[in-house]
Amino acid sequence: MNEETQPATVRVFIALAPPDHAKEELARELRPAYATHPRMRWNRIEDWHITLAFLGELPVETVPALRPLLAGLAAAHRPPRLALRGGGSFDDRVLWSGIDGELDTLHELAVDVRSAVRSHGVTFAERPFRPHLTLARARRGDLTSAGEIAAGLAEFRGGGWPAARLHLVGSNVGRSSGPIHYRDIEAWPLGDGRATGAQDPDTA
Repeated sequence: MNEETQPATVRVFIALAPPDHAKEELARELRPAYATHPRMRWNRIEDWHITLAFLGELPVETVPALRPLLAGLAAAHRPPRLALRGGGSFDDRVLWSGIDGELDTLHELAVDVRSAVRSHGVTFAERPFRPHLTLARARRGDLTSAGEIAAGLAEFRGGGWPAARLHLVGSNVGRSSGPIHYRDIEAWPLGDGRATGAQDPDTA
């Protein structure tokens, strides 16, 4: 590839991801909505994630320096036990599923991730941490679909799972006219928490 065509920046965020069985459970619940609301711009199931810190566009050369920082941070935190629960919409356009479980542990992880990245010299916009999975976006002019689907998710309660890995993710936003796709730059296992006396989430 010619050097001039290489991207100078990459859009990056740090996230957790539900395991496949949890995503499949929610996908089964959404199956009727896929059929009744085909004009929604549905995210790919493999791209569902819980964003801990959205870093935005970063110079590509800054990304490798984040790897040892995030590896160490992941090892210092035990996996929060989480579950997918209910749903809602932002501004009647963005459909999401909520997160339940060890939310205090999840918030602590998000705070530490953001602090660590900032201490490493990476600046990014401060956004309130509202844990959720973004599922789909309504097209312009459609002000009912997201709310209708969210109402149908109100009673959904998924099974619990430990969020086992911390993911550094890049996206193709701004570089493609097609759907948004994400790719793991790298992922690290979270620690078992035994060093701090925390309970193993798989035995809770």
